[in-house]
Amino acid sequence: MPEHAAAPTPQTENTTAPPASPAARRAGLLVTFVLGGLTATPPLAMDMYLPSLPEVTGSLHAPAATVQLTLTACLLGMALGQLAVGPMSDRWGRRRPLLIGLAVNLVATALCAVAPSIETLVAFRLLQGLAGAAGIVIARAVVRDLYDGVAMARFFSTLMLVSGVAPVVAPLIGGQILRVTDWRGVFVVLTVVGALLGALVWLRLPETLAPQDRHGGGVRDALRSMRSLLADLPFTGYMLAGGFAFAALFAYVSASPFVIQEIYGASPQTFSLLFGLNSVGLVAAGQLNGKVLVGRVSLDKVLAAGLTVITLAATALLLMSTGLLGEVGLAPVAAALFLLMSALGLTMPNAQTLALLRTRHAAGSASALLGTSAFLIGAVASPLVGIAGEHTAVPMAVVQLAAALVAGACFVGMCRPWNTRENTRAGSEGDEN
Repeated sequence: MPEHAAAPTPQTENTTAPPASPAARRAGLLVTFVLGGLTATPPLAMDMYLPSLPEVTGSLHAPAATVQLTLTACLLGMALGQLAVGPMSDRWGRRRPLLIGLAVNLVATALCAVAPSIETLVAFRLLQGLAGAAGIVIARAVVRDLYDGVAMARFFSTLMLVSGVAPVVAPLIGGQILRVTDWRGVFVVLTVVGALLGALVWLRLPETLAPQDRHGGGVRDALRSMRSLLADLPFTGYMLAGGFAFAALFAYVSASPFVIQEIYGASPQTFSLLFGLNSVGLVAAGQLNGKVLVGRVSLDKVLAAGLTVITLAATALLLMSTGLLGEVGLAPVAAALFLLMSALGLTMPNAQTLALLRTRHAAGSASALLGTSAFLIGAVASPLVGIAGEHTAVPMAVVQLAAALVAGACFVGMCRPWNTRENTRAGSEGDEN
C-alpha cells in the first residue's frame, strides 16, 4: 500500500498532485483540529466530570461504587455505539452518521445536567456514550481514508496532541466550575462545547468516503466483514493489546479521584493539576512517537517499549499500595502514575496504526472493532477498581498490572512482532482480496 499524507480533502485518484497551497494547508489543519475535537469527546465528557465524583455521591445519596457506574455506562455506550456506527459509516459515508450522533449526544448531555437520581444519571450517561461513539469511530475511519503507513502513525500522534488538550484542560475546568456551581454545571458546559463542535463539523468536515468505495450490504455483510477482521490473528492481537492498555488507562481515570482525594487528602484543584500533568506526559510521549520515533524505529518496537513501561509502573504502584515499600506519600504514587500515563502515548497510537494497516476497504468496521473492544474492556475495569471501597488503591494497581500483562501476552503471542513484514504483507493482500 503506498504511503501518502495528502491534505485532508475528499478522496481523489490524483496521487501526483502538486504541493498543497496555503489555503489547502489551512483546510488540512482545520480538519485535523475537527478530528482532534471528535477524539477528544470521551476525555472531555469524563475528565471534566471527574473532580465532582465525590460530590455526586453526596448530592444523589449514592455509594461510590454506584457513582462509578456513571463512567461504566458511558464507556459501555461508547463501545456498543461504535459497533453500530462503524459499519453504518462504511455504507452511508462518514458525515451523515456523525452529524446524527453529535445531535443525540448533545441532547443526552443536557439531560445529564437535570438528572434527578443516580439511576437516571446512569441511563443518560449510557445514551451519551451511545451517541458520542460516532465521533470516536468516524474520526479514526476518516484518518484511514486519508492516510497510510508511517503517515497514518504520525497523524494519530498529531491527533493525540490535539485531543490531549482535553484531558489536560478538562479537569482544571471541572475543578474551577465546582468553585462557582455544582456537578450539574459541568454538564451544562459540556452541552455548550458539544453544540460548538457539532456546528464546526457541519460547516467544515468534508465527506472522505467516495460513493464508489462504500459498501451497500446490510447487517449480514457488516458482520461478515468484522468476522473476517477478527480471523486475522495479528489484527486481533493489536486490537486486544490496545484494548487492555486502555483498560489500564481507565482504571486510573475511574479510581484516581478517590485515590488522590480520599486516600491522600488532595483537594479537587490539586487532583485536577496532577491529572493535567499526567495528560501532558501522555501528549509529550505521543509527540515523541510521531515526530522522532516513527520512521526511525519500527512501530512494533515502540509498542513493546510502551507496554514494558506500563507493566513496570503498575508493579511499582501495587508494591506501594500494599505497603511492601513502607509508608509512601502522594509524590511517589504520582510519579508512577505519570510514567504509566506517558507510556500510553507510545502504546495506543501504534496499536491502532498497526491494526488499521491490515485493512483498507472496511475502515469503519475495523475502527468500530478497535473502539468497541477498548471501551468494553475499560467498562469492565471501572467497577473492579472500586470493589474494595474508597480507601485503598490496591484494586486500581491490580487491575492495571493485570491489564498490562494481558496486553503484552496478546502482543507477543498473536502479533508475533518478529514477523512484522510478513504479517503486514499478508494483511494487505487479504484486504485486497
